[in-house]
Amino acid sequence: FLPKRYHLCSTIKIEAAFSKQRDLIMATRGVKQLQKLSIYYCEHGGSSQYVREFIRSGGIIKLAQENPTVEIICQVRPAKHPFIKGDYLTGYGKQVCVKNESFKIIRQTIHRLLWSSGRKIKKFEKPVLTNTPSVQGMWTPMLDIAQQNWDIKLVDSKS
Repeated sequence: FLPKRYHLCSTIKIEAAFSKQRDLIMATRGVKQLQKLSIYYCEHGGSSQYVREFIRSGGIIKLAQENPTVEIICQVRPAKHPFIKGDYLTGYGKQVCVKNESFKIIRQTIHRLLWSSGRKIKKFEKPVLTNTPSVQGMWTPMLDIAQQNWDIKLVDSKS
């Protein structure tokens, strides 16, 4: 039983009303892959204690404001263990059980679903070889050229 001021509807749909430019870490061609994040929990079950605490604390509102492109749904499932499900643009979905998990683990799980691509993990049996290697070289996550100052000079080809 939740106090009246914390009583949650059976389904809550939260969408951010403003657009905020953020770094899209896990994006394909500038499009964030996570489309919908669903949080399922029980109002009375002990295994859903921390999920209810996360929702009551306003963490869900903050999450919606930070991620305006993601549809966030909280839904009550009586007498069932809690889980978090992410639906991706690729058509795939990931579902993670958060039964008896702490507040911190729930936040980490949501963060992991937000920044994953939604693709199935594929093991490469053979090394990837190409006949046309990149002129620019291999890309690495440590490559940080955003803060570089580039000295660009226009040269007239007629002289």
